[in-house]
Amino acid sequence: MKILFAASEAHPLIKTGGLADVSGSLPSAYAKFKHHTKLVLPAYGDVWEKVTDVKELTDFMVGGCNRDVHVRVFKAKAEGLDTPVWLVDVPDLFNRPGNPYLSPEGDDWWDNGERFAVFSKAVVEIAMDRVGLNWKPDLVHSNDWQTGLVPALLSIEEERPQTLFTIHNMAYAGLFPKSLFESLSLPWHWWTLEGIEFYNNMSMLKAGILFADWVNTVSPTYAREICFPEYAYGLEGVLQKRQDEERLVGILNGIDTEIWNPKKDTYIKRHYDLEKGRVAAKKENKKDLLRFWDLPDEVIESPAPVVGFVGRLVPQKGIDLVLEVIHEVIEQTDARFVFVGSGDSTYEYLLSELAHQYPSRVMVYIGYSEALAHKVEAGSDLFLMPSRFEPCGLNQMYSLVYGTLPIVHHTGGLADTVVNATEENIKEETATGFVFYDPSYHALKSTLLHALYLYTKTRTWQKIQRAAMSVDFGWEKSAKQYLSLFKATGKKK
Repeated sequence: MKILFAASEAHPLIKTGGLADVSGSLPSAYAKFKHHTKLVLPAYGDVWEKVTDVKELTDFMVGGCNRDVHVRVFKAKAEGLDTPVWLVDVPDLFNRPGNPYLSPEGDDWWDNGERFAVFSKAVVEIAMDRVGLNWKPDLVHSNDWQTGLVPALLSIEEERPQTLFTIHNMAYAGLFPKSLFESLSLPWHWWTLEGIEFYNNMSMLKAGILFADWVNTVSPTYAREICFPEYAYGLEGVLQKRQDEERLVGILNGIDTEIWNPKKDTYIKRHYDLEKGRVAAKKENKKDLLRFWDLPDEVIESPAPVVGFVGRLVPQKGIDLVLEVIHEVIEQTDARFVFVGSGDSTYEYLLSELAHQYPSRVMVYIGYSEALAHKVEAGSDLFLMPSRFEPCGLNQMYSLVYGTLPIVHHTGGLADTVVNATEENIKEETATGFVFYDPSYHALKSTLLHALYLYTKTRTWQKIQRAAMSVDFGWEKSAKQYLSLFKATGKKK
């Protein structure tokens, strides 16, 4: 099968979130199953420094906002990617400072609508083999609102490839004014409630959901949740329609087990796995983690549990709940907390104040450090992930692989990956972490205290830890599910 995988970011070339991890791993997993896969991305300025063997393949014109835009396509290789990368080069639109979507000041680029509409139109020209590449995919896999116009535009083509649209987060709808819709010369019959119009705006996310042959989310539970108003952001109608058509499914993300693997992680002090050295290595890795903050020896050598958090400091991630309960947990237990992340300035300030108030109990790093993120996973005993919603989540899977038992809210991918440590599940050796079912102060506090209590029960703790580290989260499993869906896509129209 020939697969064109279109995305706005991919690790290790450019990353702002989980989409990049998926885009950097899933195409390579397809390739391992002998499918001919191309990864197509916008040619952001920073990307050029991370690719080799660059070769121009073709150039052509596509329609932008009341103008024609010159597009060049380059083929390149990148370390860590097993598939060729095709870069859509429009310097005027993509060669800019800042991340893919935001200016250095943190605001959305004013022309994001045109930028990703042009990218989508370029992907369509490539997919229809109209640009001289002599390569036409059997399936185009597009991702999130930035490529939502791809399945929409392909739907009006004759003899087109099949299309799959993956929703990584419903919170980002790609909303733009009617004036953009008009200037892009999109089909007028799309400007209806049944089309891509959404409260007098154009929704690129809605376009992908509505017109793709198949729609999927990155976990089975999230696929069900987004059909309800609480998670759908006003798009429950079109999502319920796709569900009724049996065209909406959930496929759990995998993780890169070459990078996130305690047996060979280059960032951690001592390697370990399920069978060898787990207990002693985690103790050494805990000390190494705490040394980052230059703590006194008696703190570093203490056997007290460490609870880690790595993520954005925003309400979606439940950081406000953590701040509500942490004072009482510190007073009632000997647990220590490590926070790595950035986000809302209020939460950054409150965490920094906590670190001053409890210098030997709360350690904070404002920002993101890849090395420190790995050290947290290897050196913590518990990992906090109390997200209010989580399409899939990756950190809870990293935590399970590292034997760092996660505490999660029962939502999205968290519900699909963590088995609650109830008495029955522990007895059956299926428990892998701790789950609470209401995003509230009381639920989080009681679950955290229960987890810290079980930490003192060494045999029970190690039983849960072994079960957690036994779960396979490699991308091959997810890729097989996608490939099965692709086969069904060709049969069911």
